[in-house]
Amino acid sequence: MKKAVKDHWRDFAALIALFAISIGVGGYILSQQRLRFPLIEEAPKRIKAEFSTAQAVTPGQGQTVRVSGVKIGDVGKVTLKEGRAIIALDIDHKFRNLVREDATALLRPKTALKDMFVELDPGDPPAKVAKEGFVIPVRNTLPDVNPDEFLSALDVDTREYLKLLIAGAGKGLKGRGDDLNAVFKAFEPTHRDLARVTSKVAERRENLRRLIRNLNVLNGELANKDDDLAQLVDSASRVFRAFASEDTNITRAIDELPEALQQTTQTLTKVETFAEVLRPSLDQLTPAVRKLDAANRALKPFAEETAPIIRDEIRPFARDARPLVSELRAPARRLADSTPDLTTAFTVLDKFFNLLSYNENGKEGPEKADRSEGYLFWLAWLNHNGAALFSSSSNTGVLRPAALQVTCATVKQTIAQEPELEFLQGLTPVLFNERICPAG
Repeated sequence: MKKAVKDHWRDFAALIALFAISIGVGGYILSQQRLRFPLIEEAPKRIKAEFSTAQAVTPGQGQTVRVSGVKIGDVGKVTLKEGRAIIALDIDHKFRNLVREDATALLRPKTALKDMFVELDPGDPPAKVAKEGFVIPVRNTLPDVNPDEFLSALDVDTREYLKLLIAGAGKGLKGRGDDLNAVFKAFEPTHRDLARVTSKVAERRENLRRLIRNLNVLNGELANKDDDLAQLVDSASRVFRAFASEDTNITRAIDELPEALQQTTQTLTKVETFAEVLRPSLDQLTPAVRKLDAANRALKPFAEETAPIIRDEIRPFARDARPLVSELRAPARRLADSTPDLTTAFTVLDKFFNLLSYNENGKEGPEKADRSEGYLFWLAWLNHNGAALFSSSSNTGVLRPAALQVTCATVKQTIAQEPELEFLQGLTPVLFNERICPAG
């Protein structure tokens, strides 16, 4: 085997390539034939639709489900239930949430050979999304209509004239398909406007139905309230008479209304400017406002704990203190009147104490040479020098050294007159030195 493969490896490689190509082509053909690969593709969502007839619907023939001309799935098998045709609609996975419970379905032919497809209106968003296996009821579906069905509803002459009209139109439009297409394109805006008008008419019909129902209810209620209606008419008559008596004031108010509206316009313009300025501030307050809920939750235990204290302690105290506060009103008023004088007095005292003890630069000030010390500093200095001055002492106390300046003659005369002062001769021998204190 290995030798055969080695001898014919080119042929073997060609067979492998042909096999791979055949698998790829087969897979492509199967994918175009709507074959689902279980391990690769997700299963479609299957919903069902009831039709009065499923004529020309053939599963497996490429018949599709469309929304606004876009393919969203394929037609599955067709079953019969209670005389109605049930057509399975296999919706592609990416459109699984498109169809809702108020969806409608129409059977339409793609060609004259009745190659059918299902035109689906998926419904409006307020309706719920249709679940797997949901059945669109027969009241929301319409089958295809064959020409013989509406021709049979006409009389013989009308049917013959219609056939002549269709035959003539066919001859006239032969080879004019492009012109007819252009005409249809030209009528597209008109068709769109007609669709809008039709939708508004349908909406108006619904509104009229609701209005008639509400009027019926209103009339039924009013029939039982004739006395109240009479009272209402009387009250309205009085109101209108009051309005008629105030016609002058109403006229004046209407005359002043333009000026008021103008002033209102100017005010709103200013308010708009204020709003533009206020908006950044509100934007910056947004984070704080968002945190208010958390702050309130955090504050709730504190509030629950302090509520009994405020209710049982602070509130009775405030209630009991109210008479005293009322009595303190007059002294407080007099105190307020004297406050300026007290302020002036304390200002003078402040200046006095500053003058007595304030040192602007302090002990460690940067300008020591220019520092001017306060009076307390010099008082301490004087106390220190006074103690030094009286530092000599004996057993009788502190002695103050003193200096006397007299002439020698005065001292001698004093000693002569006062013999008890002779001890001065021993203390001051210099007074009796003839060279220092001459006798003359």
